[in-house]
Amino acid sequence: MYAGRKKCLGPTEWPINWGTMDIEPLETAEAHDLPTVRQQSVFVENRVGQLMHLTKLFGTTEIRIVAVSVIHCVDCAICRMIFDDPDRAYDVLTGARFQVSETELLVISLPRGKRALLQTWAALLGGEISIHYTYPLLTRPKGAPAIALLPDSIEQAICVLRERGFDVLDQADLLDARHQ
Repeated sequence: MYAGRKKCLGPTEWPINWGTMDIEPLETAEAHDLPTVRQQSVFVENRVGQLMHLTKLFGTTEIRIVAVSVIHCVDCAICRMIFDDPDRAYDVLTGARFQVSETELLVISLPRGKRALLQTWAALLGGEISIHYTYPLLTRPKGAPAIALLPDSIEQAICVLRERGFDVLDQADLLDARHQ
């Protein structure tokens, strides 16, 4: 680390005055105004046509499926989905009696060039950030290809990616992409 560069602090390094600290409820990444995106994981039976049924739910709405990844299990499948309007999408999914869980994750614009993924992984590795999973977006927010990823530390990953010039997107960027 060179002089003048600010280091991203880990949770154990945060300056806290324990003697005067008020007890507050735990806050989520969203409450910290971090640029995150909500992913909805939908549990479906492992039957022919379930993905079609799930996708058709949004055919008559203005809600766009921005990304999807399917994890196949023996008895069921988990469809990880990102929508441009996650609140309304959640209502549609639960209204159709699907079981849904939500997770905050990162969406980043990939840098230009043929080594975009290599640059992305190198930046995260340099910050000692592990990636649990990743998948591409179907749209191009801000006119660039983008990927969703779940790092082991969202706050640290944002800090590392921003230090290295990456554009970390938020839910509003996905909604704005609807009009592009």
